[in-house]
Amino acid sequence: MKNYVAPSLLSADKENLEAEIKKVEALGAEYIHWDIMDGIFVENKSFEDSVVAKFHNCHKMINDVHIMVADPKHVAPIFIKAGADIVTFHYEAVECPKCAQKVIDLIHDQKCKAGISIKPKTPVRVLKKLIDKVDLVLVMSVEPGKGGQAFIPSALKKIKKLRKWIDKRNLNCLIEVDGGINGETGKLCRDAGVDILVAGSYLYGHDDIKERFETLR
Repeated sequence: MKNYVAPSLLSADKENLEAEIKKVEALGAEYIHWDIMDGIFVENKSFEDSVVAKFHNCHKMINDVHIMVADPKHVAPIFIKAGADIVTFHYEAVECPKCAQKVIDLIHDQKCKAGISIKPKTPVRVLKKLIDKVDLVLVMSVEPGKGGQAFIPSALKKIKKLRKWIDKRNLNCLIEVDGGINGETGKLCRDAGVDILVAGSYLYGHDDIKERFETLR
C-alpha cells in the first residue's frame, strides 16, 4: 500500500495554473490530478487538452488524467498526446467488461497507464475481472462533475473490497479515491486501504495548505 497525494486542479486558480501546480509539487505531491469533463457524461466542462499539453511538463509529478466523458475511446488518445501519464476512464461510459477492456488496451497500446473509475452508485463487483488489467482503480466518493461535495461513506466498503482483491492476488494496481477528501475522510480512506488521495477544495484556496497537505499523509 502506498501513501500518495494527488491535488486536484479543478479547485486551483485557473489564471495562475503553473504556480498552483508548483505549489503542491513543493509540498511533496507525487501526482497532479486533471479532471476532464465533456458536458455530456457530466454536465460541466473543464480542462481542454491544450491546457494539459501546456502544463504537463512544467513539473515532475505524475499527470493523473481523469476523463469524465461519454466517449473514452475517442478522448483517451487526445489526452495521451497532450502529456497524460495515466488516463482513467469511467466504467459507466462503456457499461460492459469487454468494452472496458478495449479502452484499456487502447491506452496501453499508446504506452500510457490505464485506470478505471466507478461512480458512487456503481457496485464494485463490476471491476473484479478488470483490476488485473489496469494500473489504477478510482473510487468516486462523490458524484462526478463538480468539486466541493460531501464524502459518501459507502466508498469505504468499496476500497476495502478492492484492497482485499488486490492483496489476495498480489496485483500491481493502485487504489485512488476522489471526492470530499479532507483530514478526517482521508484517514478513513487510508485505513480502508487506499493508495492515492485526490483532494481539491480541501487544499487549494487556503493559506494553511501545507498543514492541510500533511494531514493527508
